[in-house]
Amino acid sequence: MICIFSHSDSRAAMSTPSDLPSKPSSDSAQPFNLPSSRFTFWLVLCAMILLGTNMRAPIVALGSIAPVVQAALNISETQIGWLGAVPMLTFAVGALIAPAIGKRFGLENTLIAMIVFLTIGMIIRTIIPTWIGFLSGTLILTLAIGFANTLAAPVIKQRTPDHIPLVTGLFSLTMTVTAGIVAGVVLPLSESIGWQWALGGWSFLGLFAIVIWIFLRLRLGSSTNQAVAVASSGSSNISMWRTPFAWHIAIFMGVQSLLFYTVASFLPSILVSKGLSAVTAGQMGSVFQFMAPVSILSLTWLINRGRPIQALAVFAAVLNVIGLLGLSYLSTDLAWLWSGIMGVGCSAIFTLSMMLFSLRTYTANQASELSGMAQAVGYIIAFFGPLGTGWLHQATGTWDLPLLIMLILMIGNVIIAWMVSRPVMVDGKQI
Repeated sequence: MICIFSHSDSRAAMSTPSDLPSKPSSDSAQPFNLPSSRFTFWLVLCAMILLGTNMRAPIVALGSIAPVVQAALNISETQIGWLGAVPMLTFAVGALIAPAIGKRFGLENTLIAMIVFLTIGMIIRTIIPTWIGFLSGTLILTLAIGFANTLAAPVIKQRTPDHIPLVTGLFSLTMTVTAGIVAGVVLPLSESIGWQWALGGWSFLGLFAIVIWIFLRLRLGSSTNQAVAVASSGSSNISMWRTPFAWHIAIFMGVQSLLFYTVASFLPSILVSKGLSAVTAGQMGSVFQFMAPVSILSLTWLINRGRPIQALAVFAAVLNVIGLLGLSYLSTDLAWLWSGIMGVGCSAIFTLSMMLFSLRTYTANQASELSGMAQAVGYIIAFFGPLGTGWLHQATGTWDLPLLIMLILMIGNVIIAWMVSRPVMVDGKQI
């Protein structure tokens, strides 16, 4: 972190890699209301970090105390399974509609509203301890997170265009670290203050985020005018649904998410079937999760140092292949290594995808549309990972076929990684 912030000028804090796009020419739509001071840069960074603290905590918290919630609400395994599946579906729905809403009402205005809804969703789950109340709260907060997932990239592109890898990396890091902290403390908290407060107490993070985002909105103005301006420019008339690059990044992100959610759901079970104890297998799940900060910090530092994005993307995809090969066919004595390698690969690909939404588009409007399309497709792909893996395991009685299918998908994702990270913009033009 010292190496990132060592320069006195915040603009000098990031050296621009050779395959990053240059600023638009005079005939391109120029970003609206760019930050003009160090204070504004730090304001945007703080706002993104506070947004990140709210993006994963409500989801991870539920997963960590699912048996407690199930017993308290007297609900079935199927109902708990739906609570686990809802986020990916609502993320996809949010990603589909967020670009149009953000363009109509402004990025900051929409994000403020979504943080409010996210906070309300957490509170509903706390004060209405029934199945309907819990499901309703989960639907509201995860839909809001789907919006925030999509609109984060265009905000970063518009407000901090000279620091896209840095701000995106720290945003992704915040989500990961917060999720890890919540996963570790929510169960002890539920035993001391009750499961409702252990889940709903994190809503105070939403209140802090609302305050800082309102201040940012007042400080920088609305992005609505900028969205309208770029909508009329020639470079924004690109249909992401008809653009090969958009489909490449959607598949790249989706296959990674499929692996991530599948491993997060079944890694301990897979390792137990291979002879590890339940305790050791659970620890491997923690290794998988806690490699994310190392991965994100390393990736951000390397990009800031000018390392080529294409090499980093391919390397991350290859790590997932190596991790799955080891998990499937090699010694379980090195389970910590295979788990850690996959943790690094998954986190790097997710963070790179978020960066590419901004780095490979010309305007914030395009970044929003690309982010929405790619994440909608990506989360739909990811939705079938845990479901398909569970069904195949139940049908065959082993993990061999699900692991083989995932391995084939990860090998294919190496090719996609090379294609999606080439130094070209969304319209195919060379950088």
